[in-house]
Amino acid sequence: MDFEKIIIGIDPGTNVMGYGILGVNGKKPQMIAMGVVKLDKFESHYMRLRRIHERVTGLIEQYLPDEMAIEAPFFGKNVQSMLKLGRAQGVAMTAALMRDVPITEYEPRKIKMAITGNGAASKEQVREMLRRILAISPESMLKELDSTDALGAALCHFYETSRPIPSGGPRSWKEFIARNPDRIK
Repeated sequence: MDFEKIIIGIDPGTNVMGYGILGVNGKKPQMIAMGVVKLDKFESHYMRLRRIHERVTGLIEQYLPDEMAIEAPFFGKNVQSMLKLGRAQGVAMTAALMRDVPITEYEPRKIKMAITGNGAASKEQVREMLRRILAISPESMLKELDSTDALGAALCHFYETSRPIPSGGPRSWKEFIARNPDRIK
């Protein structure tokens, strides 16, 4: 099936990296693929980074995405974990940049809000909403939630980029009031 736009979503990780591929025709998103790259078999952090780069490059070459949506690292207490996660994200981003694929980062709360309407939703809630929104059969769902986190990033990006841009109208109530002081009593 041909799509007008393809979005790759990435949930970076140094033990498991999730990916989701979303095809878009008009206002209709459809899951093309999702999966995980298990990295725990590599003892060296650097070999894990190399594998992330290889897999993301391979996914880009296979699916030819127009855009990448990547989950931004959240702030944790363990500085070493944050550094490793940031490196994983950077390597995935580099693979996209080397193929001229534009990248947008989304915070986990923003992705959860876009998918479930609740920025504090659980990963399981995101997974179930994605299954329903994209009409994915229960058998096609993977047990690793990293895959649906990545697919959620792609769908969040679709939602964010498919909003109509207001033409000249106020963008907020504050702007409306500023433009129409005589209508406020």
